[in-house]
Amino acid sequence: MTDRPRQRLDKWLWCARIVKTRPLAAGLVENGHVRLNRNKVLKPAHEVSAGDVLTIVLSSRVLVLHVEALAERRGPASTARLLYREEVASGAGVEAQKGDARGSGTC
Repeated sequence: MTDRPRQRLDKWLWCARIVKTRPLAAGLVENGHVRLNRNKVLKPAHEVSAGDVLTIVLSSRVLVLHVEALAERRGPASTARLLYREEVASGAGVEAQKGDARGSGTC
């Protein structure tokens, strides 16, 4: 077993500026809106490490984030953006196609 550095999920979500406050991050996890490596996580204290994949359901979208690094503290947005790599949402292409079909006058 490798001994990779780990961090609490709620703290990582807050440091990465996915949510504005740590209690909001904890609520997001407790309400079942976060998956870690395709497994639903319900405990904010669950640990994440670099290389993990998070799927997060927010009110209007789904984020798929690859954890690139951990943070010791919450910093500016430019630093927070370095903590993850966002996967291009497959749903974005579908929405674009719907918009194109609506505007073309052909159905």
